[in-house]
Amino acid sequence: MGRIKLKRFSDNAGRADIVEPGKATYQQLVGRWKTEFFKNDNPITLEVGCGKGDYTVGLAARYPERNFLGLDIKGDRIWIGSTKAETLGLTNVGFVRMRALDLLDHFGPGELSEIWITFPDPRPRLGDAKRRLTAPRFLDRYQQILQPGGLVHLKTDDEPLFDYSLETVQQRPGATVLAHTKDLYATAELLPHAEDIQTHYEKRFRVEGIPIKYLQFRLS
Repeated sequence: MGRIKLKRFSDNAGRADIVEPGKATYQQLVGRWKTEFFKNDNPITLEVGCGKGDYTVGLAARYPERNFLGLDIKGDRIWIGSTKAETLGLTNVGFVRMRALDLLDHFGPGELSEIWITFPDPRPRLGDAKRRLTAPRFLDRYQQILQPGGLVHLKTDDEPLFDYSLETVQQRPGATVLAHTKDLYATAELLPHAEDIQTHYEKRFRVEGIPIKYLQFRLS
């Protein structure tokens, strides 16, 4: 492992805004994220697969009256997001290093108000469908940790993943598709959902002329 990664992992161990294996807070915040981590009663939005934290930090800067968490399995990516948040002086944002499959081990029923999934790995191989972050087993988890009426947002450049996600939600009992488009920036009524916050990948795709797909839905 390179020295840079080792330094970042060492930094992460000492940062209060990062929850990860080995820390006392890991798996001890279930149902207590507001009171014990954020120390307020503001709603929590989770970004699943936050990468370097562009979207998580961008949302936190825009909405200081809300709490934001970025989830990723890569500690060096989380370090970048945490560093951005620290530079901006944000106190309403945190990061948790874990697998999305383990959501129920870390969040209580109805603990989240919103979930964002921004440019996830499309997992194009048919055998990998269950690993897509909009696969039924993930939707099952989102449904349990979202409060009633909580929203899920998906942004992606990948059309097959978008089609799969839309179809999966439409076929799910009790789920409601609230908005969808295959060209977000050409759909005026949905532009507010673009949030004017762009990840590294989104900027690159837009430069390349690849339309950004957007899906918003509610789980029963």
